Amino acid sequence: MTERVVLAYSGGLDTSVCIGWIAAQTGAEIVAVAADVGQGGEDMDVIRQRALDCGAVESIVLDLKDEFANNYCLPALKANALYMERYPLVSALSRPTIVKALVDAAREHGASMVGHGCTGKGNDQVRFEVGIGALAPDLKVLAPVRDSGMTRDKAIAFAEERNLPIDVNKKSPYSIDQNVWGRAVETGFLEDVWNGPIEDIYSYTQNPATPRDPDEVVITFASGVPVAIDGRPVTMLEAIVELNKRAGAQGVGRLDMVEDRLVGIKSREVYEAPGAIALITAKQELENVTVERELARYKRGVSQRWSELVYDGLWFSPLKNALDAFLEEANAPVSGDIRMTLHAGRAVVTGRRSDQSLYDYNLATYDAEDTFDQSMAKGFIELFGMSSRIAMGRDARNK
Repeated sequence: MTERVVLAYSGGLDTSVCIGWIAAQTGAEIVAVAADVGQGGEDMDVIRQRALDCGAVESIVLDLKDEFANNYCLPALKANALYMERYPLVSALSRPTIVKALVDAAREHGASMVGHGCTGKGNDQVRFEVGIGALAPDLKVLAPVRDSGMTRDKAIAFAEERNLPIDVNKKSPYSIDQNVWGRAVETGFLEDVWNGPIEDIYSYTQNPATPRDPDEVVITFASGVPVAIDGRPVTMLEAIVELNKRAGAQGVGRLDMVEDRLVGIKSREVYEAPGAIALITAKQELENVTVERELARYKRGVSQRWSELVYDGLWFSPLKNALDAFLEEANAPVSGDIRMTLHAGRAVVTGRRSDQSLYDYNLATYDAEDTFDQSMAKGFIELFGMSSRIAMGRDARNK
């Protein structure tokens, strides 16, 4: 029986060439799997047919938008996940979604191998291979672009030699990855970190400097889940899509950063994530109203560690699973409404209300309604500072 390889297929030059390259090197049949995670701008039927025309024996397009939103973006929102406190894990979240689909497809189609088109310099090779190893350690992984030294010139020559139905004449100066959670742009002139980004690289966001009226939005959360916008019920996917449109129209969610890749390389990336940034900003503020102080302090550390694990490709890991359980508990009281103004590239919270609020007006006010007994403060300060006062006295005596 002929072996089969399930290939993560994007429809681009590299993965199209991978179909023929893997077949030539291994004699295996190729099952191409393309995942729709809300990247937009691509005709998935065209991509499906392209894989068949390039030699795949089967070509599958999976609509994973809701699964991606509910099972991957939502946990990231509950974690307020921002790698290096800025990057909302655009690509890092889609990779485990695709990994699970690849493993499921391998089981369904009797494949013994899984292939991807990642290079050896990026994070995605780790995310694919560690994820596949965790879910299906019996599957062999093929990485033709990385392991064969497949340069762009070699890929073009391979495609022309075999008359593959892909346009190899147009070369975008950028490498772009996008999904419903955001868009990542790198390479080209952006590799010089002194060069500023230009408007041509943006797609999800409008220029924040263009004069326009502000947009006020009210987002309703239930236990950390966005459930309504301006009083209208929404699914997680609908919430992201609407805020991508509304926050993106105001230029919200543009990021230009140099980040630390897992492989040790510093990489300059430009991101657009209007919906993600708007949702995270809103939920963080609702947490400020509803989450007890010590829990909130601890959660910030958990959020950072969760983001690092997912960025590093450890979505399918015991620690990440355990942190998910903590985050579910920490988000339990995060219910209520956040009012935001979207304008000039910023999402600014202007109002909060919640039945779970820990904010007590009578304790916070300095007016006549004040119920806080200020006489308690003196003794509290004496006790709070006692240990450091004693230690500092000792150190002063021993000098």
